[in-house]
Amino acid sequence: MISNSPLSRYQKQMLLKEIGEQGQRLLSQASVLVVGAGGLGCPALQYLAAAGIGRIGIVDFDVVEVSNLHRQILYTLEDVGVLKVEIAAKRVKTLNPEVQVEIFSEKMDTKNALSIIERFDVVLDGSDNFPTRYLINDACVLLDKPLVYGSVFRFEGQVSVFNLLDHGLKTNYRDLFPEPPNPADVVDCNEAGVVGVLPGIIGTMQANEAIKIITGAGSPLANRLFCYNALNNSVYELEISPLPDAQKQLPKTPEAFMKMNYEWFCKMISDEFTDIDGPAFDQLRQTKTPIIIDVRNLDEWPKVTEFEHLRIPLAELEQNLDKLDPSRPLVIFCQTGVRSITAARLITEKLSACSVYNLKGGIIQWKSKQ
Repeated sequence: MISNSPLSRYQKQMLLKEIGEQGQRLLSQASVLVVGAGGLGCPALQYLAAAGIGRIGIVDFDVVEVSNLHRQILYTLEDVGVLKVEIAAKRVKTLNPEVQVEIFSEKMDTKNALSIIERFDVVLDGSDNFPTRYLINDACVLLDKPLVYGSVFRFEGQVSVFNLLDHGLKTNYRDLFPEPPNPADVVDCNEAGVVGVLPGIIGTMQANEAIKIITGAGSPLANRLFCYNALNNSVYELEISPLPDAQKQLPKTPEAFMKMNYEWFCKMISDEFTDIDGPAFDQLRQTKTPIIIDVRNLDEWPKVTEFEHLRIPLAELEQNLDKLDPSRPLVIFCQTGVRSITAARLITEKLSACSVYNLKGGIIQWKSKQ
């Protein structure tokens, strides 16, 4: 007969003197919020649940795609098209029924971030864009919540712990990155690629940092940035120091936070083109017959059959500008509305187009409203 007692489930980690019964009790009483149920969130969720975290929150508004499956190992082909939070919660509960799981199938923004984050002890950032990273960081600073940061790019990954006092210092994401990069200079995993095992390594390390923070075991990566290269197995650490100028940029009150525009701060919105939402896009298609351009890679899901459009991957866009008629309105879309911003900027810079529109939220958000 298989025993379901905590002693049987957690006995191997309870044997560690750094954890023991007291550490396991702390884990069972703790709550961790995982923002993003993607490449980093999937392994983190599994190991947090297996370790016996009492309550886990999952924030994500995306659906499973075929292109996710090589690295987002909570999902299978049968899950394609289903909300990630729903599948992730189901798998976490299957792994450990003792864990309480709360899901938030919404995009984290200034309206909901504080109310969601304040309910959890530790926040794990598995997001994949700069506006969300700055937003989560600032909310954690306001609420004084430890933040476990992770990121991956091609073969390289980073892990750090922010907003945790260590040796009299407490640094945050803005001390590491005082200014966001120009979106035109940044490519995401959809463009640059990522080796599938890397998010597993980094996400697992994030879960480990959360466990250390909760139990007091070891030394969390507070005020340090851990860097790993999977191609040659090189590792190194950087010390992070408080930057007075960066600290000044932090919103000081919840009211100031609510007024922040992180898309603008990260140069994700522009006066050079116009952002349009789903209803405005539908109206434009019916009245103006625009040229619609999909700048995703050719193998990305979901396929778009609802309207005619050109498929020109972002990496090939500049070489194919001659295919566009600048006298007609141009609408650019991608998966979530990030790459399309770079495309819209490129078109406005290289073409004397009459009207350029960016589909805000991308095709995923548009399809979700249909």
